[in-house]
Formats: sequence, C-alpha cells, structure tokens
Amino acid sequence: MIRIKTPEQIELMRESALIVSKTLGILAKEVKPGVTTLQLDKIAETFIRDHGATPAFLGMYGFPNSLCMSPNAQVVHGIPNNIPLQEGDIISIDCGALKNGFYGDHAYTFEVGEVDAASKKLLKITKESLYVGIRQFKAGNRVGDVGFAIQQYCENHGYGVVRELVGHGLGQKMHEDPEMPNYGKRGKGKLFQEGMVVAIEPMINLGTHRIKQLKDGWTILTADGKPSAHFEHDVAIVNGKPELLSTFAYIYEALGISSNEEDEFRQVPLVI
Repeated sequence: MIRIKTPEQIELMRESALIVSKTLGILAKEVKPGVTTLQLDKIAETFIRDHGATPAFLGMYGFPNSLCMSPNAQVVHGIPNNIPLQEGDIISIDCGALKNGFYGDHAYTFEVGEVDAASKKLLKITKESLYVGIRQFKAGNRVGDVGFAIQQYCENHGYGVVRELVGHGLGQKMHEDPEMPNYGKRGKGKLFQEGMVVAIEPMINLGTHRIKQLKDGWTILTADGKPSAHFEHDVAIVNGKPELLSTFAYIYEALGISSNEEDEFRQVPLVI
C-alpha cells in the first residue's frame, strides 16, 4: 500500500533527510587513506544523535552499525570494520536517520585519495543515472519509467545494473511501497501521484550485474569482483514534479566541489 504524504509530513521528512545529508557532509572530510570504516561509523552515530535523531540502520533487521560501508567490489550493506581505507579505494556510504517519526535515507560513493579512471567514470555515470531516474519521478508516470531510464543510461555505457536490490518508498517506515527497481519497462508498474516519497538508488557495477552475498548475511558483492557504485536521494512529488528532500551540497561544500546538478529538482532554493 502506497502512503501519500501531506505537505507537512514532507517537510518533516525533509528535516530527516537533511540530517543524513549533513552527516554525509561531515564524513566527506574524514574519508581518506588510513581511516577505518568503524571510525567513520562512530562519527556518524554521534552526529546524528547530537542533532536530535536516531541512527536508522542501527539494529534494523539486526544490522550492527549506523552506516552501511561498502568499498570497491562491495555493492551495499557492508559492515563497518577496523580495516583502514587505502589510496584508490571507492566506498559507498549509506546512512539513515529517524526524527519526528519519519525516516531519511540516502547514500554517496566517495573516492579515497586518487582513484583510477575506470572508477571515476563509473561514479560519474552512476550519479548521472540517479538524476536521469529522478526526472521520471513525476505525477502520471510509473515505476517502470524510472527503472527504464536508469537501466538504459547505464547499460549504454556498458555497466551492469543490479536486479536483486531496489529503491523504495519512504516515510514512517524505512521501506514502504512502491519498490523502485533500477531496471524496467516504460509505462509499467505503479502510478506516481502527488505526495509520494521514494528513495531512488542506482546500484551499478563496472562489470556483470550479478551479485553474491558474504557469509555475514549482509555484505553484497559483485560476482566478478569488479567495483560497484551507489548513489541515493530522497524525492517527493510536489506540484506534480520531483522535489529533492536530500542533498549532496554538504558533501560538495566539504570537498570544494561546485555543482548545479540539483537545481532543477528544487522548487525552493536550498540554504546551506
């Protein structure tokens, strides 16, 4: 069942999403060779709690930490550990926060120091595909329109689109209807309407789309051991159009990056 959000609920969700955005911005300054993912996890948990929210992932379905930390060939759901990041790694950091009864949930794949050209391109195309998909999240379109757009964009660049893991509706539960695959057929699936809120999250592999799971019961890896990238935004339909609730602006501010990629998805300018 799809749960339509009121304008007031969407604003509460924006608050939760922006706590996640600010957390990722804090982490952007810390992602570097030598740091461990457990250290990053502790920074995130402290920041989220200090801002009146609860780490959403901690304990959810039994997950042991506040962040999903997935380097290199790990796609998603990696468990933080004491292994230091190395120069040339890439790492997906997926973060969630619960505040005022609503969830925020989004992700960014970071470069650790200098990375190779193939990884840089994978990150670039995956992030671009996120916005390609968001453009299709509007009243009157359907789930398949978003999935088709992301799939076509990534497969045209020769990448594998993960099938088994999908985006999702978001609200008072972390995972609500509808599921949001990153593949599909135009005009198929559930209808988008005013007040819907979803997390759109392309998970794109440098090689095969196939995946496998570690014995820890959580960590998802590419089947061929090649790198994977993951980017995620929380998006609402407001006045029939996609409106970003989350932002990468705090990350870009920390890294000294100038970008206007989010401008078309904001009906009210974001104040940093």
